[in-house]
Amino acid sequence: MSKLTSIQKTVSLLVGVVLVMGALAWASVPLYNWFCKVTGYGGTTNTATTSSDTILDRTISIRFDASVDRNMAWEFKPVAREMELKIGETGLAFYEAYNPTNRVIAGTASYNVAPYAAGSFFTKIDCFCFELQVLQPGERVMMPVSFYVDPEMVDDREAKYVQHITLSYTFYETELPEETASLSTAASAPVN
Repeated sequence: MSKLTSIQKTVSLLVGVVLVMGALAWASVPLYNWFCKVTGYGGTTNTATTSSDTILDRTISIRFDASVDRNMAWEFKPVAREMELKIGETGLAFYEAYNPTNRVIAGTASYNVAPYAAGSFFTKIDCFCFELQVLQPGERVMMPVSFYVDPEMVDDREAKYVQHITLSYTFYETELPEETASLSTAASAPVN
């Protein structure tokens, strides 16, 4: 085997390794998100279109937490810090967001549930976190989230001992949608 063929094989092998590693890195976030949604791992919640059919006599305390990324200029907080409801009962909580700046800001909320064992049993029916939120300068809004705790939680080996669930949101600034950005630019343009 010639030296040139050996070098070509080595280069081809290295390029292949780099391509495989790049593909794995690119796919890792979507695969991890999918895994978390399917298993409830990492406090990922479920979604439903309707309320639970079953309401148990057992109550559970739901705590609400809010934060913003350090680059997000909004103020964001839960209206109530805690509520108690029966397992299976639909709860409705509100978070308040305020844009104290003089510019339009779009935000996206990430969320999780603690303890992680309760994540797959915490079911959101409707949530502000499902959509991009856009606040005008000085705008203050109330953002609802409706949810229930799945009664199947009481049969789970780990989750059945959970007494408190914490629902946490963090808002991140997001690029403005094109139509909002063009309206914002037009509104701030000087008039001749």
